[in-house]
Amino acid sequence: VQLQASGGRSVQTGDYLRLSCAASGFTLDNYAIGWFRQAPGKEREGVSCISSGDDTTNYADSVKGRFTIGRDNAKNAVYLEMNDLRPEDTAVYYCATDLEGRQRWHCSKFVSNYNSWGQGTQVTVSS
Repeated sequence: VQLQASGGRSVQTGDYLRLSCAASGFTLDNYAIGWFRQAPGKEREGVSCISSGDDTTNYADSVKGRFTIGRDNAKNAVYLEMNDLRPEDTAVYYCATDLEGRQRWHCSKFVSNYNSWGQGTQVTVSS
């Protein structure tokens, strides 16, 4: 069971990025997925999540209207589209899943509700 986040790079304010979280060893569509980020000196925070049962989504207020989470089942992946990027979005972005199969009809942005994590991908937004 493995998750791998990718797609992070250095961009300018207002740019667009699409992050991908690819799974191996299990079918991602059966599980809730969360995207988190951690900036230097700050705690890891939930950015967005998608439930397993009906793909209900949830977003942090700071990214609502700019970020979109979705599934790419053909690639066994979940993506995070990020529009209108700002310097405060600079962080290492992580994806995680809840392998206990909870979060079917809602999803959580809390770190403690996820038990399998991928490595991070760095997003740097310059002004």
